[in-house]
Amino acid sequence: MRIRKSNWLAPALAALLLAAPVSAASAAQAAEQAAKETAGKKTETKAAAKQQETKALQAAKKEARAKAREKGQQQVQAEREKVFAEAVAALAATRDAIVALDKKDKKAALAALEKVIGKLEIILARDPKLALAPVDVMTYMLDVHADVASVKKAIAQSIDLLKKGRVQDARAIVSGLASEIVIEVANIPLATYPDAIKATVPLVEAGKFDEAKQALIAALNTLVITRHIVPLPVVRAEHLLALAEKLAEKKDRGKEEQKQLDDLLQAARQELQFAEVLGYGKAEDFKPLYAEIDKIAAKVKGGGHGKGFFDALKKALEKLLARF
Repeated sequence: MRIRKSNWLAPALAALLLAAPVSAASAAQAAEQAAKETAGKKTETKAAAKQQETKALQAAKKEARAKAREKGQQQVQAEREKVFAEAVAALAATRDAIVALDKKDKKAALAALEKVIGKLEIILARDPKLALAPVDVMTYMLDVHADVASVKKAIAQSIDLLKKGRVQDARAIVSGLASEIVIEVANIPLATYPDAIKATVPLVEAGKFDEAKQALIAALNTLVITRHIVPLPVVRAEHLLALAEKLAEKKDRGKEEQKQLDDLLQAARQELQFAEVLGYGKAEDFKPLYAEIDKIAAKVKGGGHGKGFFDALKKALEKLLARF
């Protein structure tokens, strides 16, 4: 096992001084060396503490990323719970009708169309004013790994390319500038879809299978896609601020906890700046958020504590997220 010099040299020198008479010069040198070793230990301790604080912040950021994804999945699940079983059945029956028409099976086609109409009537009977009936939910995530400066540079490059008429090159850059979970919901438009299905029945009765099939395909192409966005930087900032709020309410914060609180506030600000440069809101949307963070930082400075410091900021964040 290798022993580090700084761990044993100072005690050894002290023992040597006690065991044998030495000159004043030697004693002074030994004392100076011991002082250096002690200072070295203090420096190492400070460095270790700083490293530990960095790890704490890294852990908080990692947790914020996980929480942001979790919140996105919760919204996906919420949208899936809105899907109407009758709408799903109506869509499936429409496809069954198309298959039957390919086989020129008049009886099976009419039976499928009857099922479509019946399912849609159930939906409308529940809510006659309903415009869209959700049938499917699709989701995907985009999360660019960059900082504010890099994104600004990429935007400037894309603008330059657009000025030169290089639209597709600019598009390749801009399309990657996102940090979000996208939730797409496919909906049956209830104002037009039922009538389109009913209009195919006479065609089937008349044996016009190809026309009926094309009419059904056209109806399927009228499905409406609605999109919901979960801006990940904003959600990450929301979680970092929640962690900061707990520390801000603590009466007897130590130096390390104060540093952690300051770091969390700064990290939340950086996430919001990232959201701003990516276009999840305008500059005027974010100015009040930065101002609130500044107010909180001033209140908690030097160990200041209390409840309610984050209330206005949380409301502003909720207002921003509600837009998506």
